Amino acid sequence: MNFRSFGGPTVAFTYGGLAFLTDPTFDEPGDYPIGDRKLTKTAPPAAGPDQAGRIDVVLLSHDQHPDNLDRIGREVALSAPVVLSTPTAASRLGGPVRGLEPWEHADLPGVRVTAVPAQHGPDGSERLVGPVTGFVLEAEGQPTVYVSGDNASLRVVEEIAARFPGIDIAVLFGGAARTPLVGDANLTLSAADMVAATRILGVSRVVAAHVDSWAHFTEGRDDVRKAFAAAGLDTLLD
Repeated sequence: MNFRSFGGPTVAFTYGGLAFLTDPTFDEPGDYPIGDRKLTKTAPPAAGPDQAGRIDVVLLSHDQHPDNLDRIGREVALSAPVVLSTPTAASRLGGPVRGLEPWEHADLPGVRVTAVPAQHGPDGSERLVGPVTGFVLEAEGQPTVYVSGDNASLRVVEEIAARFPGIDIAVLFGGAARTPLVGDANLTLSAADMVAATRILGVSRVVAAHVDSWAHFTEGRDDVRKAFAAAGLDTLLD
């Protein structure tokens, strides 16, 4: 399988004959409001949505934060045949968006996508950050793929690994994101947590996403590479 990163949480890949795109973000650098705060994008996307090719399914972890769904990304998502996300995202976005509760699945042609929990911050933070989902993809003759979404909890990773002991590839959202909303707690996995998640899942391949392009990320791609190298797991990292 080939994974193409567009920056931030946006990754394109083909699986079971379907073309998937995660959390589409294609806007240019700048300040993006979120409530009475703002998030600052520091780098442009690696390419525009026209370079993503055919998109059959968008896997949208959540819609309420501009670093996971921006203005152009919203246009891309709503023009896709299928978008899988949280029920709250489905109620806000409408159109092709289907909301899945944790452990609920959608059967697409040749591919089963199961929504799995994601905790976007420390315990008790959902009321502040809103609901988020991850995904597990299964297809006959294909490796099982886990897309974490914005998750900061290794306990959640353990729960997913118990339900899906055969995950082969993990697309892990990292960056150790922090905002004043939750003080000095991480909103996404740190590089060290990504290593721990890799060991919990027992995967043979890791795709690092959500580790660049935003000022509230406290770690970057180099930190991930260093952490995996120090753990002797650098050969697993895309």
